[in-house]
Amino acid sequence: IFIDELRASGWYDRVAQAFAVFLPVRSVGVMGDGRTYEHAVALRAVQTTDFMTAHWAPLPHEVLARVSTRITNEVRGINRVVYDISGKPPATIEWE
Repeated sequence: IFIDELRASGWYDRVAQAFAVFLPVRSVGVMGDGRTYEHAVALRAVQTTDFMTAHWAPLPHEVLARVSTRITNEVRGINRVVYDISGKPPATIEWE
């Protein structure tokens, strides 16, 4: 979903690496009139020339909103989407 929306928005060729990470934490949410207790997903997109350092990609809010809506509506068990804006350093590009 994330890569599809990056392609559709013209951002795919403007980032060096992009991916979604399933987080092993649960988050309280709301579906209809009830509470949900489901998982979160982190999105990561970076711009770099050498992969030794990287900056988070300044994706438009509209793109992030579409990705979040699609993931929470289309992926069972996900009720929260976050965007990782950590640079490298101090973070690495990949999550592990």
